[in-house]
Amino acid sequence: MRFQRQKNHVIDLLFPIAVLFVFAISSFLVLVLSAHIYSSQTQKMNTGYTVHTSLAYVAEKIRQNDSDGGISAGTFQGQECLVLKGGSGDIRYTTYIYSYKGKLKELTLRDGTDASPSDGKDILAVADFSVSEIKPGLFRFTSTDTDGTTASVTISERSRQ
Repeated sequence: MRFQRQKNHVIDLLFPIAVLFVFAISSFLVLVLSAHIYSSQTQKMNTGYTVHTSLAYVAEKIRQNDSDGGISAGTFQGQECLVLKGGSGDIRYTTYIYSYKGKLKELTLRDGTDASPSDGKDILAVADFSVSEIKPGLFRFTSTDTDGTTASVTISERSRQ
């Protein structure tokens, strides 16, 4: 019996290497594209986070302090701010929410107490925060984050209805 010897061709070696190469390049491209998509989505989420969080914070503060005449737009030491009046028993206090040196700040003071804008508690980094009273009991808040993203919200005081 005579054994047949197979002839090896170059294509027998090149085809598996070519398939492996195509698979490796495809895997690399999918990896690069998915990393780019993840990066851009993360950046979009972070961009809106600060501006929307600051507005949600203010909206929640209004809901917490919603009493007739307890909410107004005003100024504190030259800073445009949201003024929340409240009290417990004979003790009256005022909370100011304002932007100062790139930070959204909150400061609660007993009525008659003096303080400076730097004394407030830092909430978030914002480039700008503005408050306007459109009509009695209806407020518009506009916030701009450090990346320049701006958003606004209009909130009504429910206790005046």
